[in-house]
Amino acid sequence: MSKLFKAFLFTSFLASPFAAIADVTVASWGGAYTESQIKAYVDTYDAATVRFENYNGGLGEIKAQVDSGNIAWDIADVLPSNAITGCDEGLFEDLGAQGQYDNFIPAADGTSMEDDVAANSIATGDMPSCCVPQIFWSYVVFYDPDAFSGPKPSTVTDFFDVEKFPGKRGIHTWANANVEMALLSDGVKPGGIYKVLENQTGALDRAFGVLDKIKDHVVFWSSGAKPLELVKSGEVVMSIAYNGRIGAANLSEGENFEYIWDSQVIEEEYLCMLKGTPNYDEALAWMIHATSPTSQAEQAKYIPYSPMRASADPIIAAGEPWFHNGQTVLNHMPNTPERMKISVIANPEFWDENGTEIGERFSAWMGN
Repeated sequence: MSKLFKAFLFTSFLASPFAAIADVTVASWGGAYTESQIKAYVDTYDAATVRFENYNGGLGEIKAQVDSGNIAWDIADVLPSNAITGCDEGLFEDLGAQGQYDNFIPAADGTSMEDDVAANSIATGDMPSCCVPQIFWSYVVFYDPDAFSGPKPSTVTDFFDVEKFPGKRGIHTWANANVEMALLSDGVKPGGIYKVLENQTGALDRAFGVLDKIKDHVVFWSSGAKPLELVKSGEVVMSIAYNGRIGAANLSEGENFEYIWDSQVIEEEYLCMLKGTPNYDEALAWMIHATSPTSQAEQAKYIPYSPMRASADPIIAAGEPWFHNGQTVLNHMPNTPERMKISVIANPEFWDENGTEIGERFSAWMGN
């Protein structure tokens, strides 16, 4: 039985054993991430039946549903660049303009949801006007220390150096973070990545020149679980992956993967309601629950992603060891003060404006 079907059966049972159709359907990324959402946001909620469906990201299916009026998903978990585009194109309900943000749960000291997110040191600016906050996460390089008998890799430059550290590399099938990490390995400072990309002629050529160094040594992946399989099996010696997937494997499954926090690329994640959903009220009520500081802290019990609500962080710190099996979780988070100094904060506006062009070039590079 699939995890998705198990989740549907469980959440359906909470509401009614006779319910054939869920009140709220959420499209998310699957795997350990969706499992953490179900445990933190569904198992703690009984006002409606909530089910999750996996999707591969992007706006294609969302646009098709909205344009046709055949809404299958009430809510989608989206990247910030997709949130910006989706808001601009009218694919999502504009909760901010509708005055709904005032109904979201404030921090314990009364700070509004918007200001609570803005208080987080990672926040890149105002939230997309029609979506609500989820998590911070990162693309990060990792490896199995048992794969190296001598010196072990410690920087993103080592990832792109197949002479110093021979073996295959795992990278994902889209440009985000691959481009930034390539430039970082070539000497660009974390704080200067987007200035270089936006202002220096030939910056993309420079990035693809670095990627060319590993082109013959690459195994591509597109699902979040795959890089862990590649590293564990020895098919690759290092891979880029989502920090939470690595942390969940270490904390829940007893793995001993090592992170290379140097030059990680930190991203945001949002929940957006599809325009025209017939389940507006039910979807909104669940979103209010899922974005509360308490709920966001609860998710960190099951996967080490950082809450976007700043007021959730003290809840986790006060409760350490916070992970569900009694282990500490903050040391697996991407946003410790030391790690922030060597990290890139992804720029969603840059990717919103340039993502299509760069993505096409990256796809061509993969195929050559």
